[in-house]
Amino acid sequence: MPKPVLLLTRKLPAAIEARAAAEFDARLNPQDDPWFRDGAEIARRAAEAGAAGILCAAGDPMSAETIAALPASVKAIATFSVGYDHINVPAAKARGITVTNTPEVLSFATAETALTLMLMAARRAGEGERMVRARKWEGWAPTQLMGVTLEGKKLGILGMGRIGRELASMARGLKMEIHYRDVQRLPAEAEQGAIFHDNDAGFLSTIDVISMHVPGGDATRKWLNAERLAQMKPGSLVVNSGRGGSVDDVALVAALKSGHIRAAGLDVYDGEPVVFEGYFGLENVVLLPHLGSATIEVRDAMGHRALDNLTAVLAGKPALHPVG
Repeated sequence: MPKPVLLLTRKLPAAIEARAAAEFDARLNPQDDPWFRDGAEIARRAAEAGAAGILCAAGDPMSAETIAALPASVKAIATFSVGYDHINVPAAKARGITVTNTPEVLSFATAETALTLMLMAARRAGEGERMVRARKWEGWAPTQLMGVTLEGKKLGILGMGRIGRELASMARGLKMEIHYRDVQRLPAEAEQGAIFHDNDAGFLSTIDVISMHVPGGDATRKWLNAERLAQMKPGSLVVNSGRGGSVDDVALVAALKSGHIRAAGLDVYDGEPVVFEGYFGLENVVLLPHLGSATIEVRDAMGHRALDNLTAVLAGKPALHPVG
């Protein structure tokens, strides 16, 4: 019996590509050629191969148009990510295509990235690294690149899901006070002393640092806008390792320029890989290239989770991690 054809849109870790080749008739993208940015090309290749499954990744344009152009052979789309806002799930569902993601394996690594950004923004690490690389450092000085300590500061976590709770655990080690804003309050055992806020104004005016961990979509689009930034304390820090679209870039750049926001750390951007031009001229913003889950251990775990889902669906069994 022939193996089902699996189209991989991106170059994936070696262990994942080896397993895909062993279990499927895998059509790889070994050079990570950028055809994955074109939904029509994804659909064309799926049709040409007679693909039963597609293993895509965050940012691949799996729009309604792309899904409408897929051949009838496609039964499953597995995304190499937790987020799936790049996939039109209703369109897939209407065609009987199962969509899956990779939850639960990247929470700690993404929280590590948020903590990295928080520390870099607070301690002006990006500025310092650039100074040394530019050979402009002239030695220690009493007032050089003075930042702020995180000890005793109030950390506000927007979205207290798995990643937010991991970050809270890490921040307690820095002696930070944990506050959070979410649609509903967590049970006491999950809060572990964190302070719940049921409104934006009270939350934002209390905290010294905000770390954003909300899903994408219309409900969170440009959530951190000029009005909400104005409600934060002067000198606050902004960290976003969740979804780029949840920040109003124009408003944040204005707040960084004025000094109302002391510094920001960003790992995600609206319209990736495009980065809002206003950030490039600012020293008080740390810019990382979407490193949230970028560890060897996590990327392998994500790949295996995606393949587990594809194996199940293409064998006529329920998906392990369906979305929608």
